[in-house]
Amino acid sequence: MLTVGTKVRLKHTGAKGTITEVLEHGMVQVYLTLDKMEIPVFEEDIVLEEEYVAHPTKYAVQEGKQTRSKKVGTPSKKIEYTGKSFGVQIAFDPDYDHEGVVKKYKVFLLNDTTYDYLFGLTVERMNAVPKTFHGKLETSSVYLLDEILYDQLNDSPTFTIDCSQITTAGTEGKQTKSIKIKPKQFFKKVEIAPLLNRPVHLYFLFNPNEVPTASSEEDLKTYTQKNIRLTPTRKADFVSHNIHDVKAFMNFNIELDLHLDSFTEQTTKLNNSEKMRLQLAHFDSYIEEAIQLGVERVFIIHGLGKGKLKDAIASRLITIPEVKTFKNEYHPKYGWGATEVIF
Repeated sequence: MLTVGTKVRLKHTGAKGTITEVLEHGMVQVYLTLDKMEIPVFEEDIVLEEEYVAHPTKYAVQEGKQTRSKKVGTPSKKIEYTGKSFGVQIAFDPDYDHEGVVKKYKVFLLNDTTYDYLFGLTVERMNAVPKTFHGKLETSSVYLLDEILYDQLNDSPTFTIDCSQITTAGTEGKQTKSIKIKPKQFFKKVEIAPLLNRPVHLYFLFNPNEVPTASSEEDLKTYTQKNIRLTPTRKADFVSHNIHDVKAFMNFNIELDLHLDSFTEQTTKLNNSEKMRLQLAHFDSYIEEAIQLGVERVFIIHGLGKGKLKDAIASRLITIPEVKTFKNEYHPKYGWGATEVIF
């Protein structure tokens, strides 16, 4: 019979802890001695301290000095990993209130690889409007996605992510994975996360794809000409400016409708590729003007369709330094047919 004050170990990590509260549904609250934090754990996932037998682990975790994580700016133990990279992962990081109780989780994407990725992620919950995120996941980095409340774990949240590796030839090797959160399995997945360097609820997503390299029979010039990704040319570099024309700023429309009939009449003889080039040229000019005028946010109306225009816009936005973030969420005015861009 487990009681408050019992010394225990987590079976999966070997972390030492003390039971601070007996919860419902076969769970207990455990205070982790080394990490100075409390987490809920199923009784079947702990063992009494005196009965614990260590097992080999994939990572060798070494305790070091107390430090501050360079990636996310939160206090953590400095941990060194001697194992190989485990690819792209999603982490649910407990956020505690002043009483040490978990009220919500910060959701992170972790890229523990030497490659950059473009990603799109959708979060779905029962009786809630889905949320969509797009971005660039740089090598060896942490990307804060969202927050999820503790009680929302019962809403069967599902995280679906598309991830494409960035190579010298562009993006390739698109991978898709869907993770449905189930509370019982969720609380079992407590591991020390790379880059965050602290215990989180961790899920594996993808391993890095094999990146094409130049063969020994090709010289560097030939390989580069075959695989280099051309950057679309624009009339001018995207450079931030202060508002220099008050009238132009006041008259600037923060909505850009990319439906062809909204800005041109010459569409009857164009094929799909030509239509998209025309739309993207219109988009480039509009974004350039927005940045020059110092506009804080705009809405790009691209419609639904097959999503090719939306994806092309996302690929462009990722390359613009002045763009802080962008998102394609449900909007009462635009539905799912617009992307909000924040500078």
